[in-house]
Amino acid sequence: MVPVVLVRHGESVWNKENKFTGWIDVELSENGKIESKSVGNILKEHKFSFDIAYTSLLKRSIQTLWSILKVIDQCWIPVKKTWKLNERHYGSLQGLDKTETMNKYGINQVKSWRRGFKDHPPSMSLNNLNHLSKDPKYKGLDRKLLPVSESLQDTERRVISYWNNEIMPKILMKKKVIIVSHGNSLRSLIKHIDKIEDSKIDSLDIPTAKPIVYEFDKSIRKVRSYFLKI
Repeated sequence: MVPVVLVRHGESVWNKENKFTGWIDVELSENGKIESKSVGNILKEHKFSFDIAYTSLLKRSIQTLWSILKVIDQCWIPVKKTWKLNERHYGSLQGLDKTETMNKYGINQVKSWRRGFKDHPPSMSLNNLNHLSKDPKYKGLDRKLLPVSESLQDTERRVISYWNNEIMPKILMKKKVIIVSHGNSLRSLIKHIDKIEDSKIDSLDIPTAKPIVYEFDKSIRKVRSYFLKI
């Protein structure tokens, strides 16, 4: 069996402040830094090692991975960073307080934006200071690929494309893989692997800094999955 470890980054400063984050590149909170090290300790306790690591272009995810690799003494392994593993883009909601947003738009609408599969939050305008065209991380990316808002379905498309074309071939080569990413990008991946129906995805929640192990057979069929604990 080939194990793959999935980790949502540690708590960010905007997680702590209850804000929509999306593609805004915020730091880990102090608690998030502690959480990240704890993931490394859990993996070390269970004697996990890896051949390659994947993460997004957002520093809360990158910093979490750095902490993990430092604790398990594997800073030398190849790390691939990609926008396709970024968090879901929350459009013009990014930076807004979640409670205030519910008061403005209603609980049901915000729940649909957050937890549903096909709903898009309001789009971000080109004049917004956080528009991706102004971010040097995406300078070489075709502007047509830059989202201004994403549904979970949109997020799933890019995540699964990367999974199929980049990560699965490594698993077929029996490479030991760790993926450190975000709540919605991991929800998308788990939905795909576990074949969760669109209508049932709203109940899936991915906690921060809790490693999830997926074990696959040689045909990349899931054998089992579980949270790793000390």
